[in-house]
This record gives sequence, structure tokens and C-alpha cells, in this order.
Amino acid sequence: MFKKILIANRGEIACRVAATARKLGIQTVAVYSEADADARHVAVCDEAVLLGPAPARESYLCGDKIIAVALATGAEAIHPGYGFLSENAEFAESCAEAGLVFIGPPAAAMRAMGSKSAAKSLMERAGVPLVPGYHGDEQGAEFLQQQADRIGYPVLLKASAGGGGKGMRVVDDAAAFKEALASCKREATSSFGDDKVLAEKYLQRPRHIEIQVFADMHGNCIHLFERDCSVQRRHQKVLEEAPAPGMTPERRQAMGDAAVAAAKAVGYVGAGTVEFIANQDGSFYFMEMNTRLQVEHPVTEMITGTDLVEWQLRVAAGEPLPKRQEELTIHGHAIEARIYAENPDKGFLPSIGTLRHLQTPGAVQFELGGTPAQPAAVRIDSGVRAGDAISPFYDPMIAKLIVWGADRRQALARMAQALADYQIVGLAANVAFLKRLVESPAFAEADLDTGLIERNQDTLFPPKRSVSVAALALAAVALIDDERAAAASLSGQRGDPWGHATGWRLNARYSRSLAFHDDQEKEYAPIVTYLPAGWQLAIRGIDVDVALQSRDGAKLSIRLGETSVQGTVRRDGDTFHVFAGGLHHILQYNDPLAHAGEAESEGGRSFSPLTAPMPGKVVAVLATQGQEVKKGEPLVIMEAMKMEHTIAAPHDGTVDEILYAVGDQVADGAPLLAFRAAVQAS
Repeated sequence: MFKKILIANRGEIACRVAATARKLGIQTVAVYSEADADARHVAVCDEAVLLGPAPARESYLCGDKIIAVALATGAEAIHPGYGFLSENAEFAESCAEAGLVFIGPPAAAMRAMGSKSAAKSLMERAGVPLVPGYHGDEQGAEFLQQQADRIGYPVLLKASAGGGGKGMRVVDDAAAFKEALASCKREATSSFGDDKVLAEKYLQRPRHIEIQVFADMHGNCIHLFERDCSVQRRHQKVLEEAPAPGMTPERRQAMGDAAVAAAKAVGYVGAGTVEFIANQDGSFYFMEMNTRLQVEHPVTEMITGTDLVEWQLRVAAGEPLPKRQEELTIHGHAIEARIYAENPDKGFLPSIGTLRHLQTPGAVQFELGGTPAQPAAVRIDSGVRAGDAISPFYDPMIAKLIVWGADRRQALARMAQALADYQIVGLAANVAFLKRLVESPAFAEADLDTGLIERNQDTLFPPKRSVSVAALALAAVALIDDERAAAASLSGQRGDPWGHATGWRLNARYSRSLAFHDDQEKEYAPIVTYLPAGWQLAIRGIDVDVALQSRDGAKLSIRLGETSVQGTVRRDGDTFHVFAGGLHHILQYNDPLAHAGEAESEGGRSFSPLTAPMPGKVVAVLATQGQEVKKGEPLVIMEAMKMEHTIAAPHDGTVDEILYAVGDQVADGAPLLAFRAAVQAS
């Protein structure tokens, strides 16, 4: 076994590898960019070395620098994690030339499967069923459109060297083909340095089912069953589970055998995933092979009682696989939810900022826990802590939340509760959306396909509800109690008994109006009347007595009429984050003293369609100065956080001025062009 390894990655996978290495007595070396100097993966490793500036091309993608650090620190092997250099055959070869073990498959296997086109050709020769499509080298736009016309719409365009949903576009008709192709090629070039694409028939209501395979250097190759990854947005996975609902033993055997055959065909070694697209009738087609560990590998670990990172390390050190195929069985059901810094209500737009508060459900961090038949109920893999920043340079994942249950029903209940207990303050996150998704009838009843989110828009994106009376009462009590504590402290320092903020009056009761508004700019003005033992709140025409029963930091228990209400109120300046009943309400308090003399508050900023939604690079300008455009017409395309974002015309109007050119870096909120709305006829 190795004595020291270098982890050539960041975030939760770097922390995950470090935890397993520590369990095996292996020392670890972290590498980091300037943006990650205080990152969690740096703190959990035994050593850490700076690679360079924040952009990945100047740090995490610099293979020569990483190899030099490994040699300088005495590391014997490099674990690439996933993403970055994990599927880079040249990097694997450079490691071998330097006398370092690359903890992954041979370069030849990566090359065979790294190109989607070449992999499909290989599978075709092996007799694995393929989706009808074009996987050749001819890349002319006219020729590709002819192929798409032949295949029949809708057609899926995919970056040949891609993965993770990057460089993928669904084209519904011939008229949209050229624009989609150009966008696909741009994103493919940016993400993978290769603009080659393939085209294939886009199946209606398909499921995405993948098989975890593992091979060693002694000729052994097995599969560890399947994962269902059908729930996706923008071709990126949102929820994953194992085993796949509705999977028959015969179908599992067929898909497992096909995956093992694919791995053996390329002389595979290590962890890999063979991905299939499956029809509702049970038929399946080879899609691609990811020659690395997958983000969703924890669900496989939870149902098999294995540590796949430990298997990676042992296999890379020359040991045989820890188990044979017949020794593997499925225990229970596991589900993984990806917690992202993003705003689902704005097209899943990534969010940047600081995690000012982070509270997770009770969980086992980085450990499988328990026995194969009874693993830990809740597990969290994360690369961030409270106080860390989500930057525009890398994927905005906050954590992976994994739950296990004796069956799918129990796993669903545990996931819903764990999401209800997850608290994030400081930036937008998808926790509430994930809870709606897990509790939706379609997911709960396993009515799965890759279009589940699009098919259930009304359920998953309901109209914003008014803030509940209970949440308003919790915010009001937290505010008044904070004022009372601050005044009592100040009065005590000055010896002033009249300065206590208790609302006492000699011959009358004191009433005041509190001004709140939510993130939709809806205003709430509860009137608070101070009583000897609490308050009376007048909210929406209802008078109700309120009393503080207990408070432990941000956790409050109040009596609201005859009901006891518990919740957590996290205060960030004048913003109150109320977590109660599994919901997260955001209330902005307008303090009349703090803002006296100021102009009317603008409230929370919402990005104009003509401004940059975050820092990024302009990759295409589709309009010209003076051009008249229609509402919804694309004007500028930006690239930020590995994704393209199209800025469209909010109304019919005229482009007065183009403010940035292709290649320019723009700041968060920067105006991209001057736009004048058309005058409406009276």
C-alpha cells in the first residue's frame, strides 16, 4: 500500500479521498489554487501546496505542476478525483513517465472510451445496442444537419469528449439546428478543448441507468449493480438512487454483463461507470463510459457496504479486488441529492457568495458507518464549511446529501426530513426545490425519466406563498428579544434603569408596527402590542397573543395563541432567515432608525436580463448596434461557472449600444448592452 499520495482535485471529492487515505494510514498532499487557500480540502490533508491563480487552466489543469509537486513532496501516487485531469490520458502517461502511479485506468482505456464517437464504434463491434445516430469525424455544419435530418427530430447533440452535461443540446427541429450546434461547439471547446460533436436520436421519456464496474490488474472485473440517474436538469444529474426502481433481476444481469464486457474490451483497470439510456419498456442502449469515479458513487457504497475509494487505492497498489461478483449483494435503498448554490426559480442560475450560515442534518461525515446490512442513515460529503465562499471559478456544489433506508419508502422519508433540516444562509441554494422534488408524486411513485422536472413544472415550481403567521411571529419575537438583550446590556453598562427595551408604559400599552418584506417584495406590517408577559400581534386582521417560551441561540420556541411553535431564526444584518416547518422564509426588516433619511430601499436586487448574472466571459454577441429585436431574442451569450447563459431581450425594442466584445471578462451585474424598449401604441 502507498505511504503518501497527492490528491489532484478540490472540494468534496478531495476531502473524501483524504478521509479514506487517513483510515488506511496513508499521508496526503493537497494542491490548491489561490481561490482555495482556505478551503476545507487544504485543511484536512497532511500537506498542501499552492499551484497558481484561481482559473483551473492556471492551477488544477496544470499537470506538469501537479507532477512536480508530487515528486517534491515524496508522493508515490496521484488520485485525480473526478473532473479536471481525471480522464486525461496524457496526464496519466506523464505520471507513469515520472515514476508515479495514476490512480485510475490505463491511458489506452481512457482514450478508447474518452471519445464518445470512438466508444460507440467499439461498442457497436462488440454487439452492444446503440441509439441511432452519427458518430463520425465529419464535422461540417451542413453535413451534420443532413445527418440530423436523416435521424429525425428531436436530435441530441453531444460533445464527443464531454461529460457532466457540458456541450449537450436538444434540437427540436431543423430551424433550430445551426444555432444549437454553434452553442454546443463553443461549450465543448471551453470545457474540453475539443469541439467535435456527435448526433443521435433523442428518445422520448428515457431513463438514465448506469452500472458501476471495477477491474484489477489480475484480470478480474465485476459490477456493483446499477444507479438510476434519470432526474436531471440541463442534462446534469440532480438526484441519484440505487438500486434502480423497477429493475428486474434479468435486466440487471443483462446490463451488468454488458458493462463488464465493455470494460474488458478496453483492458480496463480501476473504477468506472458504463452509462445506458433505457426505454420504459426495458430496452437499453449504450451511451458512454466514464473512466473515473462518479459524483454519485456513494449510493453504490451505501447499498453494497463498500468503500470504492479504498478499492481504488488497493487496486492501484496492485492488490486484487476485495470481493468477487458472487460476494456482492444489495442491501436496502440509497438516494443522493446534490446540494448546489443555485437558484432553481431563475433557471438554476448558479449563485456566488459566502456561506454565512450552514447547518446540516445529523450525519456521518465522510464515513460509511455501520455494517453492509445497516449503514448510516444519513451521510454528507462536502468540501465547504460555514464561512467559505462559493466562487465563480468552479462547480457550485455545496455538498452531496446521501440517505439509506431499508427500502425506498424509508429512504424517501429520510431524505425529505434531512432536506427539511438543511439550513443555508448567504447565497441561493436548491434545498427547498430538492424537498419538493423528493416529495413530488412523480418521484415518490418512481415515474422516472430524464424529463421529470420539465414534466412537473407546476408541482416543482409552485407560485410563491405568503409568509406564514408562524414565521412572521418567530421573526418578530427574535427581533424584539434581540432589542431587549442589547438595550439591557447597554443600560447595565451605563447604570440606566430607564433604557430597557421592555415596552413598559405608565398608564397605557405600547404598540409599534414592524415593517418586513419578503424576497418577492411583498410587504408585511405586524402590529406588536407589549403585554406584561409577552406581546399581542395583529397580523392580517388576526389578533393573537405571543410569548417566548425558550431560546437557545437561533433556536426559538414560542407560544402562538394556544399553539407551541418551534423554529430557527438566523439574522444576517436586517435580513431574517426563518426556518420552520421544513420551509425557509427570508424577511427583510426595515429599521426606521437605521435607515432614517435614506432613499426608499431597493430591496433585494434581481438581475436585469440585460446585465451579467455573475462574473464571466462574453462568448458571443448576437446583436448589432441599432438592431431592432423581438422579446426573447438572444442578444449576448456569457460563460460562467462552466455553463453558457443566454441574455435575451426582455421586450421588443432596439439595441442602442454594445458595451462588451467577445472574450471580455465582465463583473457581476455589469450592463452588457444598452437597450431601449419599443414604444407601445396607445
